[in-house]
Amino acid sequence: MVAVVRILVRRILLLVPLMLGIVLFVFVVMRFSDVDPASAFFQGANPTPEQLRDFRAEHGLLDPLPVRYLHFVGDLLHGDLGTSALTRGEVLDQVLTALPLTVQLTFLGLGIAVVLALIGGVTAAVYRDRTPDQIIRVVSLIGVAAPGFWLALLMIQYFAVGLGWFPAGGYINPADSVTGWLRTMTLPALALSLPVAAQLTRIVRTSMVEELDKDYVRTAIGSGLPPRVVVGRNVLRNALMNPLTVLGLRVGYLLGGAVVIETIFSLPGMGKLMIDAVKNGDPAVVQGVVITTAIGFVVVNLVIDILYLLVNPRLRDSTA
Repeated sequence: MVAVVRILVRRILLLVPLMLGIVLFVFVVMRFSDVDPASAFFQGANPTPEQLRDFRAEHGLLDPLPVRYLHFVGDLLHGDLGTSALTRGEVLDQVLTALPLTVQLTFLGLGIAVVLALIGGVTAAVYRDRTPDQIIRVVSLIGVAAPGFWLALLMIQYFAVGLGWFPAGGYINPADSVTGWLRTMTLPALALSLPVAAQLTRIVRTSMVEELDKDYVRTAIGSGLPPRVVVGRNVLRNALMNPLTVLGLRVGYLLGGAVVIETIFSLPGMGKLMIDAVKNGDPAVVQGVVITTAIGFVVVNLVIDILYLLVNPRLRDSTA
């Protein structure tokens, strides 16, 4: 337990320079944007040069870049993501409104992807080179090649427009109706998760096959243990190392894919918030969404690292 705490503290400390680097990267990239924060704030109002100059001076836009970066970091530490040029409201309020939906969509998609990958990968490995394995490998190959937005459009056409089983868009809060929430989130989550499920299925199958070929498996089965027990207790746990490593990277894909999926299904999440901000020339909102998403990706990968340590005691002991 002490070793786990020590490793956890070490990983958290490493996040500090990483997050500062992320903030610096976003800050520098946004400075190269063609959108002027002062002009965006007064868009449609025909401001005078004096008004623009006063706005830039009031908000520190005339300070040197290092000073502006320090002020920017200081504002972030106080939870200040800036002010929206379009609504004149706090960006943090808009992010906190949109973030829960994106988190729901991402983790619902992640859950579906993990379940499908475990079922498909384990089945393909157990029935290696037989009919179930061949079918799963072909289906997973198609899933890897199919873009999420293409799947989303097909699902809308078939399941929403054709069969009418699900709505083509919109969102219902689970606090209002759990059934309605599931109906509005099923197609977006499936469109987001199926490519990830296909990739993870192939990785789980490969890891399972490698583990099934090891001597301890043959010894355990030869000693009389049922194959289901050996696969469930030993093989699957040892085979989860590689999929867990890849899973953290796939979360980044899910977060990025949510931008497109939310737009297609008209879901008021972080993706739609950023797309609308880009179209309306609202740099503060774009900056706030990107930073929040990047920090969320880093935190999720920290959680994946902790799970990896818990699943792999040998790595935990060696790292400690």
